Amino acid sequence: QVQLAESGGGLVQIGGSLRLSCEASGRSFSTYTMAWFRQAPGKEREFVSTIHWTPGDVAYADSVKGRFTISRDNAKNTVYLQMNSLKPEDTAVYYCAARGPYGGISYYSYEYDKWGQGTQVTVSS
Repeated sequence: QVQLAESGGGLVQIGGSLRLSCEASGRSFSTYTMAWFRQAPGKEREFVSTIHWTPGDVAYADSVKGRFTISRDNAKNTVYLQMNSLKPEDTAVYYCAARGPYGGISYYSYEYDKWGQGTQVTVSS
C-alpha cells in the first residue's frame, strides 16, 4: 500500500517558482501513475498534471501548460511538480495522488485511490 506525503509549498510572489515534492512509502511506486490536483477555497478539486508509470507520458491542464513540469524519480519514490511563473490563480492546496498499480493516465480525481494530505501554495503580490 502506497502512502503519500507532499512538501514544498509556501508563500511566493507573482512570477516566482516553487517545487513541490511527493514522497511515497511502500513498495511498487514505479508501477503507479502519479498526479497533482489542487483545490482553491470555495472551488472543486481540479486536475493539474499527471505522469504515467512508464517513462515519458505526461499531461497538463491547459491553465498550467508551459509553466509547470511534472517529473518522477523512482529510485527516490518521489514525484515532483516544478511550478514557474506563478500567478495568483495558482493559489490552492496542492494534492499528490496515485493510481495503480499499473494505473493509466486520468484527469479525474475519483480514479485516484491514494492521496496525500496536501500542501498550501499561496501566490501573492
